[in-house]
Amino acid sequence: MSRVVYVNGRFRPHRNAMVHVEDRGYQLADGVYEVCEVRDGRLVDQRRHTERLLRSLAELRIPLPLPLAALDVVLHETVRRNRVTDGLVYVQVTRGVARRDHGFPPAGTRPSLVVSARRTDREQNERLAAAGVAVVTLAETRWARVDIKSISLLPNVLAKQAAREQGAREAWFVDRDGYVTEGASSNAWIVTGAGAVVTRPVGPDILRGISREVVKDVLAAAGLTFEERPFTVAEALQAREAFLTAASQIVMPVVRIDGRPIGGGRPGPVAAALRRSFHAHAELS
Repeated sequence: MSRVVYVNGRFRPHRNAMVHVEDRGYQLADGVYEVCEVRDGRLVDQRRHTERLLRSLAELRIPLPLPLAALDVVLHETVRRNRVTDGLVYVQVTRGVARRDHGFPPAGTRPSLVVSARRTDREQNERLAAAGVAVVTLAETRWARVDIKSISLLPNVLAKQAAREQGAREAWFVDRDGYVTEGASSNAWIVTGAGAVVTRPVGPDILRGISREVVKDVLAAAGLTFEERPFTVAEALQAREAFLTAASQIVMPVVRIDGRPIGGGRPGPVAAALRRSFHAHAELS
């Protein structure tokens, strides 16, 4: 089946889905994006993803190119046309098409909107979670506003590639004080020896992950101890468990950090329980 992509008001075959060469997203990375999980044909936490999209747009002073009700229709129709049962839907909004100039384009320039959807293999993801993944740590190299979900991701690209070259799936950024900020495409968590579940507080130095917020709800419902504070690489290496969260991975156990095993090198019970309970606390639409 050929894929279908929504581009600026029209659904197009994937092979013909194009934007203008002077789109500011292409030339200046002047835009934002969201990635939402699709499960059993329904969008997971669409409301929260939309709220974060609107926040990112407001921070960059980019207007939403169509009403929210229309965006909702486009998202669901893109999923339907691609027959995605389990997968991801991607939304990207840029400042639009204009002559290349670092300053904002003339007033009235219409933002560009692209929405695509693709399938993922749920069984493969479950096998990956059952085995756990490895991460490596790298010095923080990103700009100071990663709370904005910008399409400018070159440091993340380089970090992810560095991880792959070392046989790992993810890279965790580490700030100048030795504390883990987050992953190249995920939020970072540990479970301490005392059983507390720890992740860094939200701020301009990390993205407020939607899966992160759902996990907080799961922890509260389960009565588990939650600590929102920074943790060091050294503390992570001594942790009982570690895991990461992202829309594409839900809750993914981490079993090695910088080549050293965590929790005996096997996924731990807390991460496994959080993964099992995740969708019972997420919103489906």
